[in-house]
Amino acid sequence: MRSIFLTICLIGLLTLPVNARELVIPKIPKPSQEEEVIAIITLHDHDSSTNIHGIKKEYPNMELRNIFVHALNGFSVKVKRKDLSLLKEDSRFDMVSEVVTYKPTLDHSVPFIGGDQMRGFYDAQHRRLTGKGVRVGVVDTGMDYHHPDLKRSYQGGKDLVDNDNDPMETKGEKQLATLHGTHVAGIIAANGRLKGVAPEAEIIAYRALGPGGYGTTEQVIAAIEQAIKDEVDILNLSLGNNVNGPDLPITKALNKAVEKGIIAVTSNGNSGPGIWTVGSPGTSYRAISVGASTPPLNLPFIKIGLGSRAQEIDLLPIEGTKKWDFPLPEELVLAGIGKKGDFKGARNKIALVKRGELTFQEKISNAEKAGAKGVIIYNNTKGNFLGNVEKKTHIPAAALSKENGEKLKALLLKEKMIPITTIYRRDQDKIAAFSSRGPVTVNWEIKPDLVAPGVAIRSTIPNGYKILQGTSMASPHVAGACALLKQAHPEWTAVQMKSALMTTAKLLSNEKGELYHTYEQGAGRIQIEEAVKADTFIDPSSLTFGLYENLRGEAQHQKTITIENTGKRTKHFSFKMPLDEPGLVWKLPISFSLMAGEKKEVKIGLSVNPKKLKKGIYDGYLQIHEDSKTLHIPYLYVKEEPDYPRVMGFEMGAGDNGETLRYELYLPGGADEMGIALYDADTFRFSGFLDTAVNAPRGLREKVIEKMKLPPSGTYYAVIFAKKGSKEDRIETSIVIP
Repeated sequence: MRSIFLTICLIGLLTLPVNARELVIPKIPKPSQEEEVIAIITLHDHDSSTNIHGIKKEYPNMELRNIFVHALNGFSVKVKRKDLSLLKEDSRFDMVSEVVTYKPTLDHSVPFIGGDQMRGFYDAQHRRLTGKGVRVGVVDTGMDYHHPDLKRSYQGGKDLVDNDNDPMETKGEKQLATLHGTHVAGIIAANGRLKGVAPEAEIIAYRALGPGGYGTTEQVIAAIEQAIKDEVDILNLSLGNNVNGPDLPITKALNKAVEKGIIAVTSNGNSGPGIWTVGSPGTSYRAISVGASTPPLNLPFIKIGLGSRAQEIDLLPIEGTKKWDFPLPEELVLAGIGKKGDFKGARNKIALVKRGELTFQEKISNAEKAGAKGVIIYNNTKGNFLGNVEKKTHIPAAALSKENGEKLKALLLKEKMIPITTIYRRDQDKIAAFSSRGPVTVNWEIKPDLVAPGVAIRSTIPNGYKILQGTSMASPHVAGACALLKQAHPEWTAVQMKSALMTTAKLLSNEKGELYHTYEQGAGRIQIEEAVKADTFIDPSSLTFGLYENLRGEAQHQKTITIENTGKRTKHFSFKMPLDEPGLVWKLPISFSLMAGEKKEVKIGLSVNPKKLKKGIYDGYLQIHEDSKTLHIPYLYVKEEPDYPRVMGFEMGAGDNGETLRYELYLPGGADEMGIALYDADTFRFSGFLDTAVNAPRGLREKVIEKMKLPPSGTYYAVIFAKKGSKEDRIETSIVIP
């Protein structure tokens, strides 16, 4: 098996050799115009008379695939790329969008958010709140409807991958078999050995993600279309991509579903902790987008050093391995990449290994055979990662960030061996590092709307149970909560449901005791037992004042919100002035009263003096006093759109087997063209492209490159570039492939 070793070092332009500074990047190869692609075409919203079958006759080379009438006003086609530009020029079409790939975004959590307390509440028929009679659609990888905990919950569904009525999870080869949808369904409505948030809710399963957990825009929209036809009450989408924008077809389809009365809940994404990392459909304005927080957990930390120089480093246990449990000090040793020969001297010790080349299972198995007590795997790209293994292990394993892993490695290269002590800290209500942050680009909406437990969540999988984590696990907690609230208040609209959850959520603070930003936690962590008692509704439930665009001086912003009293008595309302911020002056309504059943529009004003503004983003929470109760709504204002580099955050490392290389980079505004150009490190002669793309979407770009597509062994000078409009930005890096 070929070994891939990568050395990455960012080199500033001022330190480059003269030849490197003058490198010319050849034109990137264009995609074949004969390649067939699938595209989603939407018609203008006001146009319902267009004859789609007539359009098909005008474009004889176009294959009509699906017609959407509920989720979108449009259709999907298969067409050669050369004909796609003709479709984009047709004035009858509002949008022509090539499909992209979606993937899943991976039982103390239920009582923690108030699920158990809800059993003490009753609906209008005096039944306990269990979600009974509420239909929850789950758009995912399917569902193991034979699972004993889900047999009673399953009430049918559809497979949009194979186009039949059997939404069973993908079975067969381990790499292709799926379990995600079953795990999500269990969080919502498991009713057996494990109890979900709403154990008597009805699950309608829509299999839109097929083998390996991947699906296309077309399949997900088809699932939303079917869910609207089936008149589900609630729709959960624990899936996403890394495109941060408000106008993708799935985002629009989800907005349409909410307009038709469905309560849509979606995961916010697992690309945190950076800002602007939320991806579609978490960018949907009308849906409830959910980030991940921690339920009550005993989290392991390793402590190195003594006295005032001691450092604590947090670990993230790898799911499927033995519990991390070391009550006494242990010795840590370096074990390379985790190959069999790397574990010499690791017997009865904990081994530190680097991610890449081998699977997690192989690394841990090699450590186990060498007699190691445990394994810590550190990342080979920036940040931490979520890891799991398919087969149970007899030793524990944990994940570590690249930064902390390299810190430990440096110590071990000096000392050969260092003592570590494991300590445990009870923790809860912290935002998970992986949870994607907002705001949404273009319209600056606050996302997520809420957070819910998404770390170490045990739920159902085919033939058993498993602990997983991700915003995929947070979203179904909220979907289940909506099922309970829908049973209690069948008259609530989607807007009222969202308001009840957001205005009563618990605001969370970080380790320093400071409130998380609105674009990290939205309105806070859900509290179902508070939301069920809500009878004041605020629309919208968050406020974005947009981007400062008045170049001539002070800007005046005004937003209108509607406050509705659905209670049985008159209520008195007043606003609390936010903390003073230089350059911002608030104009809030005076106190007022609303009689039972009355609603009122009120104006929220914000005056901005840009000369006094010191930050790029201003955010916080408006507090509204409702008699003795306090409601809150998040707000956000963007001083200026950052002058982003067109490409940033480039990281590369070996893939998780010996056959691949893995890279990721971030395109804040997308790119007309992007690529990784390789040059001979000595002569700077162009050697070829490692990867290229045209019309690359904004967001995080992740790719695994197979061994056969890697260049010959040697040292290369790499230029990672992205062009958008008239601007091009580059990152220069050296890469060694022995």
